[in-house]
Amino acid sequence: MYKYNEFDTAFLAERNAQFRAQVERRIDGSLTEDEFKPLRLMNGLYLQLHAYMLRVAVPYGTLNPDQMRTLALLAEKWDKGYGHFTTRQNIQYNWPKLRDVPDMLDALGEVGLHAIQTSGNTIRNTTADHFAGAAADELTDPRPYAELIRQWSTDHPEFQFLGRKFKIAITGSPNDRAVTKAHDIGLRMVEQDGKIGFEVIVGGGLGRTPMVGKVLREYLPQEDLLPYLEAVVSVYNVLGRRDNKYKARIKITVQENGIDTYRELVEEAFAQRRAEFDGTDQELLKGIKTHFEAPAFRSADVAAYDAAYDADPVFRAWADTNLSEHRQADHAIVTISVKAHGKTPGDATAAQMRLMADLAEQYAYGELRISHEQNVILPHVHKSDLPAIHAALKEAGLATANVGLISDIIACPGMDYCALATARSIPVAQQIALRFDELKLEHEIGDLKIKISGCINACGHHHVGHIGILGLDRAGVENYQITLGGDGTETAAIGARTGPGFAYDEIVPAIERIVDAYLEVRDSKDETFLETFRRVGMPPFKAALYPDTPKKVA
Repeated sequence: MYKYNEFDTAFLAERNAQFRAQVERRIDGSLTEDEFKPLRLMNGLYLQLHAYMLRVAVPYGTLNPDQMRTLALLAEKWDKGYGHFTTRQNIQYNWPKLRDVPDMLDALGEVGLHAIQTSGNTIRNTTADHFAGAAADELTDPRPYAELIRQWSTDHPEFQFLGRKFKIAITGSPNDRAVTKAHDIGLRMVEQDGKIGFEVIVGGGLGRTPMVGKVLREYLPQEDLLPYLEAVVSVYNVLGRRDNKYKARIKITVQENGIDTYRELVEEAFAQRRAEFDGTDQELLKGIKTHFEAPAFRSADVAAYDAAYDADPVFRAWADTNLSEHRQADHAIVTISVKAHGKTPGDATAAQMRLMADLAEQYAYGELRISHEQNVILPHVHKSDLPAIHAALKEAGLATANVGLISDIIACPGMDYCALATARSIPVAQQIALRFDELKLEHEIGDLKIKISGCINACGHHHVGHIGILGLDRAGVENYQITLGGDGTETAAIGARTGPGFAYDEIVPAIERIVDAYLEVRDSKDETFLETFRRVGMPPFKAALYPDTPKKVA
């Protein structure tokens, strides 16, 4: 993984020193909160309902053990003992004191982490497939390109004051685990004539106007990546609306002007931008790639794994749900569920973070990943080490066998923390998880992704949940809308609204009725919820949700 050089270290130290001085001026009253706001947002510091919140970037979701231990240190020393992993592969601290934030940033800087561009109307942390570099279906590791984008976009003078925040995601696999079609720019690595390049998707996004991105370029050579990105963002920066912040995203720009017109403008800008690049970016990329070489995978007997799988049903259930195929047949990708039933999705304690760091150091070649689904990944684990890892995770409350199941819920912080939220998300997620654990139906249901947002901004990605839940305020009362059929993969789709919303105390029974309807109408146990919905449509689910609604007479 990438390690900071002297320039990176000096740059970050200077930025942190600047912000320390700004914080001191805010504390002594030299800066008002309004004057301080743009300065703190440039450094990932928000003002939430109860306290400041610091959002730390985890570039393309990749961490080493020392970085994870530092995240634990921040939680323990300057927060309330835990951090919250987000859908942008970042971590948030919800209770720091303003005077402590500069010390937190300095601690992060010592291990090559920062909070730059995790907020504000700029290019945010680029996200990537959390299985990058390990997945069996991968064409090539996309993370060197994500790192190139990070370096290019950081403090880019033209793109620091865009109309709105701007998000980029990248995947190196045909099976899209990075939700590329729901981003301002999505990059999917594809092969053409034996050469790997990029399919470029633009205009995706969720929020109050959800849209699936459109293909801008079917194939872009690797060497043209940065000038093409500059062209895409520069056209948006000039053409995008600034009269209405809700219409200031690139998805609206593409919608209002049409993809063909937008493509024409980008290609024109690209011709000019490409001429300005002298190959320095390609030399930089070569150096970056040396940081992402595969580890020296060890070879060993897998008998211990086979024996544990045959003898221990608890281990077997965990292996069946939380392990994914690795490109090395005797290795596995381990997803550590940070979604124990009844716990806050995405929250990890300092002790849990330290344990995961230790496991990565001992068994996983010193790598961890944060997924956009708010879980933690050990990307490279020899199968012979899996029983020991499972035992350690079990003791720490991290061995819940529910990855991809109904309790593996994405949930934003909602009204428990967020100043923008209009309803609670966390308690709803907790109650759903507990209810289906009580019913012992999770494994019978199979693959089912529930995503919950506490407001229209859709930080919980509810639009692309197989079951999406959106919490709203209706005359001072929480009301939850349900959408069905959303999909964040390569077959991306925006979920369809079922009908009227449900009160807080009605939402869990409503989800139970949806699941009961699915179990009743599915073709077989192998047909997933999404497959069933696409086959039968909305009617059986609507009938289950609204049983008292009069039927139309033909």
